[in-house]
Amino acid sequence: MKTRLIIIAAALAGWSVQASAQDFNGPSVGVQAGWNSTDVRLPEGINEVPGVDQSTDAFVGGAFLAYDYEVMPRVVIGAQAEFNLAASDDFGAVGEAAALRLDPRYSFDLTARAGYLVTPETLIYLRGGYSNARVRTTILTDSKETSSSDNRDGWMVGGGVERMITDHVSARLEYRYADLGEGPDKFERHQVLVGAAYRF
Repeated sequence: MKTRLIIIAAALAGWSVQASAQDFNGPSVGVQAGWNSTDVRLPEGINEVPGVDQSTDAFVGGAFLAYDYEVMPRVVIGAQAEFNLAASDDFGAVGEAAALRLDPRYSFDLTARAGYLVTPETLIYLRGGYSNARVRTTILTDSKETSSSDNRDGWMVGGGVERMITDHVSARLEYRYADLGEGPDKFERHQVLVGAAYRF
């Protein structure tokens, strides 16, 4: 009887350790918010449209869906899709014959990450992948106003730390950089984000 109890206790202890190690496995959904800085340099356009060389800071917030998998002890890989909106981040320039205004409406990112569990509850990681921004451009002249919306495609890299704070909830702090420039354009984005995820 004692032997059976010892075996059961050992099995439960092993299951408990294994369950603890599975914190960063499976799907999750979360929200994030923080600081967004857009740094843009665009050359002067046709019809005396002015060039832009400006940086602007804004608050950004969004949501994400993710999936993680512990491929070996302490090593986690994952994928994430996210949608973000920044507030009051439009900018532009005024020339002699025209004015130009740019308004990044929203962004959509698809990324992968690889991390290392420094403890069973704490993951440090690197992130990288595809980044997209939807930008509305408005040109105002004496005679008319014209607007168009375009997608800016680019790449993003970053890194951060994520920690389990309950059995199903984790918190994270992350920095990322995105390059959305096209041709001679410079269109860069820096972000520092705080997030929380619910893990199923």
